[in-house]
Amino acid sequence: MQAASTGPSQMSNSVTIALFELQKLFNNKRGILSIVAFSLVWGIILLYPIRGASDYLLSPDFKAFIASFFGEGAVNQLFQWQVAELAVFWCLGLYLFPLFSIFIAADQFASDRSRGTFRFLTLRASRNSIFFGRFIGQMAIQLFLVILAVSATVLLAISRDSSLIGAAIFDGVLVTLNLFIVLLPFTALMAILSLHASTARQATVQAIVFWALTSIAMAAINFYAPQLAMLEWTLPGAQLSSMINTQGMDSLSYSAIPLLQALVLLFIGRLYMIRIAL
Repeated sequence: MQAASTGPSQMSNSVTIALFELQKLFNNKRGILSIVAFSLVWGIILLYPIRGASDYLLSPDFKAFIASFFGEGAVNQLFQWQVAELAVFWCLGLYLFPLFSIFIAADQFASDRSRGTFRFLTLRASRNSIFFGRFIGQMAIQLFLVILAVSATVLLAISRDSSLIGAAIFDGVLVTLNLFIVLLPFTALMAILSLHASTARQATVQAIVFWALTSIAMAAINFYAPQLAMLEWTLPGAQLSSMINTQGMDSLSYSAIPLLQALVLLFIGRLYMIRIAL
């Protein structure tokens, strides 16, 4: 009976911790400043590249530029989106949100380790509850930011052409779902690095070094041992360049990759959390 009650109790503690993480975003100066900074950055992006999206996607010169950057035939689906603003948002969001994730999710555990408050937390909740609660909380924060940015883009598109409201909402939901899934392994990896690092800045630096070294390693493997090139798919974000050339329900065709990566990283992170000295 005791074992059976442990699961629901841990789940409840994880949800409580996750809600507390989300509340911190709105209840302290640092969280509010983060929202303001995020809004300003996306405001600039909305006013310039995304606002003129309909003109860009109809321009042969822009199409040639994008094709030269990503490769011929690699972006043909991009120019078939019904809502041009969301098409440009799709390209930018696939790369910018994982970058934001590295900074946003860097302090899942580092501050508690440096302050020595982990011991106090473990008196009130299990390590599993703390680990998964913090992860869920960080994903909830990032989901809020994604919804905020997507909603602004949808409103921008509707203000240009009100007949796009149905397509804009449908594509907006798909973009939100895709970005949420894409961010899962990035946040899980940052959870591991945050456990290892003593500060959020150190975790961020470790993440940058990790992606730099793995990129070099993958380039070397592709050159010297192309038969092992499939190892690239084990890295978070490996599918992003392929996702650019998708639209509608087809955009979910790559979702299994980040989901599997996240499960593996969460399993590793959970083991590390259990074994680490607090």
